Amino acid sequence: MGEAVRGPVSAASPTAARAEDVPLPTVPVAPVAPAASPAGATPDARARARALLVPVAGQRAAAPAPDVAPVLPGVPAAARPRVQAPSAEPADEAGPPCPWCEVGNRPDRHFCRRCGMSLAERPGAPKARRPWWRRIRNVGNRPDPWAGERPRLRRGIGRGLTWVAYGLALTLVIYGAFNVSTAWSAARDHFAKRAQVTPDSAEASRSFDGHPPKVLFDKINNSWWGPGVSQSADGEWMEARFNEPTRLLDVLITSGISTKASDLSEAALPHRMDAIITTADGKQTTRQITLDQVSGPQQRKFRAQNVVSVRFVIRSAFNVGADKQVSIAEIEFFTRSATNGT
Repeated sequence: MGEAVRGPVSAASPTAARAEDVPLPTVPVAPVAPAASPAGATPDARARARALLVPVAGQRAAAPAPDVAPVLPGVPAAARPRVQAPSAEPADEAGPPCPWCEVGNRPDRHFCRRCGMSLAERPGAPKARRPWWRRIRNVGNRPDPWAGERPRLRRGIGRGLTWVAYGLALTLVIYGAFNVSTAWSAARDHFAKRAQVTPDSAEASRSFDGHPPKVLFDKINNSWWGPGVSQSADGEWMEARFNEPTRLLDVLITSGISTKASDLSEAALPHRMDAIITTADGKQTTRQITLDQVSGPQQRKFRAQNVVSVRFVIRSAFNVGADKQVSIAEIEFFTRSATNGT
């Protein structure tokens, strides 16, 4: 048998010291013999050559991927959504084009045959504001908002003002329901034809000689009444009385001793007066009448009903002086004409 042969170890290798401590496996080597033909190799030589081979693990072939993915038992896989191919372009129709997709539509259509949008609306075009009486009818019939849009919320002071307006409207309705007759009479008085009415008698606190209070209602404007005192005659009065309750609408007062402008400086003119109205039930109402310093009759509204007397009390005057007294040429009352009905 031959000697045991060790593998070559480099002296520069850092594992040289450890290689000496660990014995390596020995392989018997046959003595060198002259080369022989491969056909004449002995079994021992073939065994030694096979022992020198290092076995290498073979690579396994990859398993083929299954055609269907595995799923849990009893749970079917969700079907994939099918994509619908675009339909064929519809045939052209004679008519106005759609403002959204520009496809022609028949005149009798209200919605586009392609996109389904309204043919009466145009994108981006401002809508004409309808009258208020048409908007009231469609308060609860407004169109639904588009997808992605949110209707405007009424918050803050705008919503509060809306409720205030509703409250005022309700108050007016209730007030009108309880005052329908008064409102109707006021409307009739406003448009009624006027007719002059003359008091049945007249009285005064005092009168200047030859100028009694009855001349105030004689329908002649060249006669006048005066209290016979100078200065403003504060507190002096004259009174017109009616035998039957009368409805009065207006009053005309002519200041001075006549209607001529040249006579204005001849006497003091009444400025402010209190009109004390007495009705048939004994109730008294006081109204203030303010006159201008002009010539001719001055008309004032004087709405009162069931009047039995009117007393005019002088409070102040124009053009007062120690040698002048307040003078009034005429006082005329007007009521509703009989041609207007009762």
